[in-house]
Amino acid sequence: MERFYYGKDIKEFIAEDESSVFGTLSYAESFDTNRDQKNAWNEEIGLLKSILSDYEGSVFFEYSIPRLGRRADVIILINGIVFCLEFKVGAERFEAADKEQVWDYALDLKNFHEPTRDLFVVPILVATDAPTELFELKTCNYDEKVYVPLLANAVSLKEVIKKVLDATPVSRIDGMTWARGRYSPTPTIIQAASALYARHNVENITRCDAGENLKITTDFILGVIEHAKANNEKSICFVTGVPGAGKTLVGLNVAMKQFEKKEPAVYLSGNKPLVDVLTEALARDKVKQERESGKKCTLTSARREVKSFIQIIHHYRDNTLAKLKMPIRDGNLEIDPAKLQKHKDDGYSEVEHVAIFDEAQRLWDQPHLSSWLARKKSVQNFPMSESEFLIWSLNLRPDWAVVVCLVGGGQEINSGEAGIAEPIRAANERFPNWNVFISPQLTAKEYAEGNVNAIVAKNPNVKKENSLHLATSMRSFRAENLSNFVGQLLDRDATAAKITYAEFCANYPIMLTRDLAKAKSWLRKVSGGAERYGMICSSQAFRLRPLAIDVRAKPNIVDWFLDDITDIRSSLFLEDVATEFDIQGLELDWSCLIWDGDFQYSPAKWIQKDFSGGKWKNINAPERRAFQLNAYRVLLTRARKGMIICVPEGDKGHPPDDTRRPEFYDATYEYLCSLGLKVLD
Repeated sequence: MERFYYGKDIKEFIAEDESSVFGTLSYAESFDTNRDQKNAWNEEIGLLKSILSDYEGSVFFEYSIPRLGRRADVIILINGIVFCLEFKVGAERFEAADKEQVWDYALDLKNFHEPTRDLFVVPILVATDAPTELFELKTCNYDEKVYVPLLANAVSLKEVIKKVLDATPVSRIDGMTWARGRYSPTPTIIQAASALYARHNVENITRCDAGENLKITTDFILGVIEHAKANNEKSICFVTGVPGAGKTLVGLNVAMKQFEKKEPAVYLSGNKPLVDVLTEALARDKVKQERESGKKCTLTSARREVKSFIQIIHHYRDNTLAKLKMPIRDGNLEIDPAKLQKHKDDGYSEVEHVAIFDEAQRLWDQPHLSSWLARKKSVQNFPMSESEFLIWSLNLRPDWAVVVCLVGGGQEINSGEAGIAEPIRAANERFPNWNVFISPQLTAKEYAEGNVNAIVAKNPNVKKENSLHLATSMRSFRAENLSNFVGQLLDRDATAAKITYAEFCANYPIMLTRDLAKAKSWLRKVSGGAERYGMICSSQAFRLRPLAIDVRAKPNIVDWFLDDITDIRSSLFLEDVATEFDIQGLELDWSCLIWDGDFQYSPAKWIQKDFSGGKWKNINAPERRAFQLNAYRVLLTRARKGMIICVPEGDKGHPPDDTRRPEFYDATYEYLCSLGLKVLD
């Protein structure tokens, strides 16, 4: 299937009757074309015929941009230059949102369409009835071959195209070869989830290698589900992956595939920010799509639909808790038939056969869960960890069940998180009848401290499966080795980190500064279109308050991630800062990591601090040290296109602020400099 509705050589397009071009476009449209769309096509066709007669090249109408779930109105190829046009027929002004839209199309083509990577891309917003705008040909700060969007009306469009052609080097490319070239997108998790929700295939919205990996993993899990269903078996799968590889996307894809088959499944996560952001993003998308097709849909109803298969894991847990016999005797859990009847309509725990636990390493251990239930729910002597209880709830199924655990290595960031050893132990000891499928990577040191082999050694039902590991990062599509670099940085292996960074620094900049104002300015300059940027820091960064950053002032993470630059709550406003707890599982295009004195470099080991009682105190407990190290691992792997690290200078006053001594920061700054990071002028 072609990516465009209509595509021809320019000479062929000009020679073809307008009604024939229109007919091709109308036939390609999958739903009834409304009057506004018909009028727009007719005007676009007529206008382009009048201004392209002097040129050779190709023209494409309605070119698909799958990652964004949209179509560019017109793509024109002349002299190897890619003109991306967004028409607003009848518009009398240039809207910022429309400018952002066409810029996004251009960036998407540049980043993810292989034939476009070495070509100049020119986004043009055409508001046909708007006043003529003076324009300056200017390329983006971070890519000299992508122009800042140009503004044109019906009269000035010809001149705009001519000036670009006069000022831009010529290259050659066959139009159809270009149009059919490999498109390898790497969407954000929000974009990917939205596309899946709109019934796009995962392999069509992700880059080829990553998409193939995701499809292989999804297909294996779906095969496990079908086998369990056919044979009345119960199985658990453990999926691993490098940071940003798409573990969450696999989980959502499996849940949605089951949803499409009308076989209930639920995607569960203990990561509330992730669930909140995804739920709201999908709900807003649903409303927008329904209204565009002329249907009524409220945000409330859209949210309700999304929540039917995306839930906070603790809510799901509590639905089952409400049906237990109380008090708990002798450590045995039982369903109370009377409570089951009473609560039959308030949860999904009795009907799902498939549950996906995202970030399974963050589920609570038994002491933490038992203590919390005793304090908050008046449930005494709870005998299980959170992961064990959730497997137990699926084990209540009399026929079959499948649990999918999505596992991040080295990402436990809070006390009470059991780590991946716990669900493996639970499956091994409490549910020996379950089939266990694990990724071979689960035996690496970042998972259960390398003890997985010992845990599963006595279980004959354990099978290793290569397809359960996601090896390709989608988040850092410009830096495949970013996770390796971060690991080496945190291991204080400067020699290896410097070599690794040199391999990708040309495509993925990591800048260094001591001036937060300069860092903010850099973020604004390098971003384009709807690219997302924001400030992040450790949850222990308590001495950034002199920089007007207070980690205790929690942002509304939905607004932070989804709202635009006009909203002061948006990440783009660069006022509110997100911590590892806010941003884990999510991503930005560009980030500014502000590095406080809680994590100080020394050659022997990281000096790790907790701020309490007005001063820094050493963190010595191994578990807490690991949590803080993992926090910085999370923060350093959030950006898709590049980042800037701001290490403050500390206080040099007389007398100095003892909580912000320069020596708390200088060694870290010098260490980062030694890795080859470029200092921002």
